[in-house]
Amino acid sequence: MNAFAEKLILGNLTAPQFVQVLETLHMLGSAGAGIELSSLSTDVLVDVVRRASRDQLKAIAEHPELRPVFLDEIFRRMSEHFLPEKARHVDFVVSWRFSEGTGEDGYDRFQTVIEDGVCVSSTDLSRTPDTTITLSVDDFIRMATGNAAVAAMFVTGRVKVKGEYAPAVRFSSYFDIPKPTVD
Repeated sequence: MNAFAEKLILGNLTAPQFVQVLETLHMLGSAGAGIELSSLSTDVLVDVVRRASRDQLKAIAEHPELRPVFLDEIFRRMSEHFLPEKARHVDFVVSWRFSEGTGEDGYDRFQTVIEDGVCVSSTDLSRTPDTTITLSVDDFIRMATGNAAVAAMFVTGRVKVKGEYAPAVRFSSYFDIPKPTVD
């Protein structure tokens, strides 16, 4: 799967073609063909996002099947890339609200809990958040893969924070996110 993704020339694909490739891969995974988007290494996923155009990422965000697949995949990987030594004495709950969603008030929602050296993300919203972060799915995909300047997104209002601001600003420092490569 990694070799396929690395060879894909995303610049030659329109947004609908890009979505069609991902739909096909997702369908093959769902059918038990042994091809799973989740089998991509994080390095390759970061690189695919880096090479994808804004229109291609927006098309993922607007797709009723691929949107939750990508959100679930990124949140699943958070615990894998969490650096507990960077988050010593840190306990907080971040609620995520993704615009243009199908949930309450038009948002898709997740929570990430960092507590006792462990990071867990899910759609369980039972905890009271210290911080609520609202943004688009395509911006989140770029931000979570290190393909966006997080500070600039805060300053320009693409990312909105309600509650404690400091945990939102420091959040990415608690993770070992592979750096996008440059061609």
